[in-house]
Amino acid sequence: MTTYTLLLVLILIVAIALILIVMVQNPKGGGLSSSFGGGGSQNIGGVQNTNNFLDKTTWTLAITMFALILLANFAIPRGNTESAPQLDDTLSGVETTTTNTPATTTNTANDSVK
Repeated sequence: MTTYTLLLVLILIVAIALILIVMVQNPKGGGLSSSFGGGGSQNIGGVQNTNNFLDKTTWTLAITMFALILLANFAIPRGNTESAPQLDDTLSGVETTTTNTPATTTNTANDSVK
């Protein structure tokens, strides 16, 4: 397995985890954190700790995905210079044609009303 393929698999795993973490959150204070004892009771770490965990996990996964995408850009297999097409040879077989058209000039000064 190449480095590029490994990075793509990691990006896919992080993207799925990020989607799941975002789907668990509720922007109005509900979601997973409200099911852990909303109303003031302290169950399983409390609501505030769950919100902090979800926020930190979201940011961590987002930064990780950004870094993996940048690394994958540098790991793209580009081949060696012998197999890459050279730009110098792209116009070697192209014929150019020119057409000679007589220049037509219009004298707009004589078109005025007298």
